[in-house]
Order: sequence, then C-alpha cells, then structure tokens
Amino acid sequence: MPKVKTSRVRHPEGWERIEPTLLEFDQQMRDATSESHEGKRKAESLWPVFKITHQRTRYIYDLYYRKREISRELYEFCLEQGYADPGLIAKWKKSGYERLCCLRCIQVRDSNYGGTCICRVPKSKLEPGTVVECVNCGCRGCASCDV
Repeated sequence: MPKVKTSRVRHPEGWERIEPTLLEFDQQMRDATSESHEGKRKAESLWPVFKITHQRTRYIYDLYYRKREISRELYEFCLEQGYADPGLIAKWKKSGYERLCCLRCIQVRDSNYGGTCICRVPKSKLEPGTVVECVNCGCRGCASCDV
C-alpha cells in the first residue's frame, strides 16, 4: 500500500525562533505587492519586492554564517522553502560581493554596455554629490569597498 502524502511540512528544530521574523517579512511582501503602482515606472514598482527579498535573505545568511544561531538543517530548509535566495548567498560568500543587493546588478547581459550596474561603482570613483540609484532594484550603492 502506498504512503499517504500529507501537505504538512516538518519544520526543523529551531524554527520557532525564526518563524515570527519570517512571517513579518511575508506580511511586508504582501503589502508591497498589493501597493498601488500608479505614477511609478515598471521597474520602480518592483523595488520594494527586491528590498524585502534582500532583507529576508540577509537575515537567514547572518543567522547561519555570522551569528551561528541556526543549524545547517534549518538553513537548508529555509533555502528549499524559498525563504532565502541561494544564488545571492553564494555571491555574498565571495570576495568583492559581500554587500551585493541583487543578482541582476551583476548580470552583464542586462546592461547597455556589457558592464555591471551603476550601484556597483565605488562612491569614491563617482563625482562628488552624485546620487546613484540602480534601475533594476533601487539600490543606492552596494560596492564592497563602500562602508
């Protein structure tokens, strides 16, 4: 006789500690997606979604790699369930990408001249007083050398 599959997901140990924060991020995501897009550019309406995704991924990354407060099992569970972006975390582990805002900013095919996004340019290389805002995600600068 085949096993009966249930829709319940078994949460690893330690889930109770991070669940309220993840539920708060989910509520923020729902609010951001239901927000009015009147008067905004097409890409600009997605900026809050990118920001919340970045914050949620950074939260899980910090808990596992920096603070060591969650187990590997819980970390992998969060990646499998889509609470964190594994591609973004993989980039954060590499030198020079510690503050990367989103993966679209390093895609050379998404730029006009085959380079990375303007937010990846160090602020010391820009003219003084220049305000930089990424077209993809609304980031104001995520170069690793900027503190």
